[in-house]
Amino acid sequence: MDVYADNPSVSQEALDQMKVALGLDQPLPVQYTKWVTAFVSGEWGYSIRTARPVTTEIAERLWPTVLLGGSSFLLALLVAVPLGILSAVRRYSSVDYGITFMSFLGISMPVFWLALMLQLLFSVHWRILPSAGMQTIGDGSLPDLLRHLLMPALILAFASVAGWSRYMRSSMVEVLSQDYVRTAKAKGLTERKVVYRHALRNALIPVITVVALDFAGILAGAVITETIFAWPGIGRLFIESMNGRDYPVLMALMMLGSFALVVSNVLADLAYAAADPRIRYD
Repeated sequence: MDVYADNPSVSQEALDQMKVALGLDQPLPVQYTKWVTAFVSGEWGYSIRTARPVTTEIAERLWPTVLLGGSSFLLALLVAVPLGILSAVRRYSSVDYGITFMSFLGISMPVFWLALMLQLLFSVHWRILPSAGMQTIGDGSLPDLLRHLLMPALILAFASVAGWSRYMRSSMVEVLSQDYVRTAKAKGLTERKVVYRHALRNALIPVITVVALDFAGILAGAVITETIFAWPGIGRLFIESMNGRDYPVLMALMMLGSFALVVSNVLADLAYAAADPRIRYD
């Protein structure tokens, strides 16, 4: 309502009629009950900026975010876990120090700065990758999509790899010092079998928690990355709605973010049981 209240051309009588039409003249508990009921039933209202249904606005942006987030998540997972294992197995070596240095560099490096540097290098100087968007107008082919996806996916993956590899190393170092690991080595098993068959599953338990929480954030929308690369996803929709004071869309996005967090925690619990058979949910 404050969007219209700030407009001098809207009379007080029109504001009062609008309050009645929107149900804002009713007590807060009644308003909240109606809002929850409507949200659960999929009636999320209309966007103030575009006058389109909120569900339509979000549905159009959901696939780009899932594509970007899923790609960066898989890439980060495939890189962070082996790096963490290698750093733990070769701890206090030059390899460990190199991985540690790169990890701390990635953790401390601002994402927006790295994104701008990649755009400057690959899009401005070398002109081999597009700087923004999801596809070239009039193209829409798979290679064109992958070229647009590469830089934002690398940015998101780099930020995740830096943190996940440190958690993986810390957890693996702790597991490798356990008695059963030393027993496995004493039996003559190769280092590869000891690490991947006996130590890895137990070392994954703490890492799963961190990965699950980050996964929820990725699904909720990478706000900075999507804005810099003009990626038409949930994160960019959030910024546009915030700048346009589009409260129905903002509320829906916040609820979806909460839902993604709950889903990621459920998936983490299932992953615990898969990683460690001793964990059971009765």
